[in-house]
Amino acid sequence: MENDNIIENPEQPVTEPEQPGNDNIIENPEQPVTEPEQPGNNQVEATDNAAEEQSFWQKLQENKKLFGILRIIFFVFVNAAAVFFIFLLIIYAVPALQEIPSGGRTHLVNSEELKLSVPYRKQITQMKKDIDRLTVKYNNYTTGQSYVVINTTDNLFYLYKNKKLIRSGHCSTGSYMMLKTEEGRSWVFKTPKGKRTIQGKTTHPYWHRSDWSYIEEGSPVPPKDDPSRWEYGVLGDYSMSVGDGYMIHGTIYKRFLGMPVTHGCVRLNDEDLDVVFHTLNIGSKVYIF
Repeated sequence: MENDNIIENPEQPVTEPEQPGNDNIIENPEQPVTEPEQPGNNQVEATDNAAEEQSFWQKLQENKKLFGILRIIFFVFVNAAAVFFIFLLIIYAVPALQEIPSGGRTHLVNSEELKLSVPYRKQITQMKKDIDRLTVKYNNYTTGQSYVVINTTDNLFYLYKNKKLIRSGHCSTGSYMMLKTEEGRSWVFKTPKGKRTIQGKTTHPYWHRSDWSYIEEGSPVPPKDDPSRWEYGVLGDYSMSVGDGYMIHGTIYKRFLGMPVTHGCVRLNDEDLDVVFHTLNIGSKVYIF
């Protein structure tokens, strides 16, 4: 039995009851409703920065004079960098490429026709004579006796014994300075070059000061036999005379070893001087170049 309280009216359609809420929102249980995002601070700052940058370039382009100067500086910098790169390429890359060995090999040709040539045979004969002569000369210079070689250019010494190098190191040689006086006297402080010999050996040597040592320091020159000319302890423990007043000796100025600072003598440090002194004998050769 139907409910009597429901009155059907065919002229008015039956409408469903309205649900509370916003009429414009269509609910979808599968997709959550999201609110539109508001622009954040980072986006605002990026927009402001882009606007400022665009404004800067617009101002720069409008200032034609400044823009032209900047463009010239840019091109100068690029050209300088290119020139510097080419310079490095020429200095380093080209020599390195030139040192790369080629694929081909050099083949020595033993020509019988060349051997029979008279000028060729004369040249070979002369070369053999030169080699024999230089060999004899070398053997005379480098005998089994001990000798020392002094290099005044690099201020180095080389001590040999039985034709073998047994010690080398730094030394000091002449400075090549010139000292002049008003009276016309002059000295050139250089180490003499050539072949010399050890003419004397002394332990605990004294230095007899020359006139130039007083003139150099601006002191009055005493008489030749004045006791003040003799000084002890400035030549080290040993000295070896090579003639004409020149010696190989020690020094109290060890920080100057390896430099041309002497008045002509050869200075060594204490350890090297001890070895050289006990290795060389009277008559041992000293080669200075």
